Amino acid sequence: MVRVIAGLWRWRRSPLRRTTDLLEAWVALAAAVLIAVGGAGTAWAVGGAAQDALLRSVRAQHQERHQVWATAERAAPRARVDPDPETSSDREAHRRVNARWTARDGTAHSGLVAAPHAVRPGDRFRIWTDDSGLVVPRPMDASNARAHAVLAGLGAAALLAGAVEGGRRLVVRRMLVRRYRRWEQEWERAGQDWGRAGAGS
Repeated sequence: MVRVIAGLWRWRRSPLRRTTDLLEAWVALAAAVLIAVGGAGTAWAVGGAAQDALLRSVRAQHQERHQVWATAERAAPRARVDPDPETSSDREAHRRVNARWTARDGTAHSGLVAAPHAVRPGDRFRIWTDDSGLVVPRPMDASNARAHAVLAGLGAAALLAGAVEGGRRLVVRRMLVRRYRRWEQEWERAGQDWGRAGAGS
């Protein structure tokens, strides 16, 4: 922004200033103001809307998902996985067990689940289920919702900045094309008198 304003001030009374130079500087200033003000407003609006929606989802998930106790019965057969011990699929495969649990409505369930840590048959651990007892992922918490909302706001601001900068470049390009056309026309007119006696006198 400071650089744009300095450019405008430099061209304000310069004897070498062309109309297109001043127009380019004003276009750059308008784009900078729009990015600064519009970007902040867009980030605030989009981030706020995303946060409201995500927090509603957080509340709904916490109402619909419940932690229940599960009892490990036996380790699940190991499937062929990536041999890299650092991969999450390998770690998860080591913790998958057959377990049984009772849903919130009192119905009994059993199946293959991922234990939060290594367990042995008979060990108990917590899992998340819905109202009917089906295993579901852990509900999102408010801090994650706010983080996602911030990212959404920043992404929207970045998109606006990219669109404004693209528009500015397009306008400047069209101005340059018009300038070059005028130069060609002036050279053509000058070429008609080039070398004539008294030309330019």
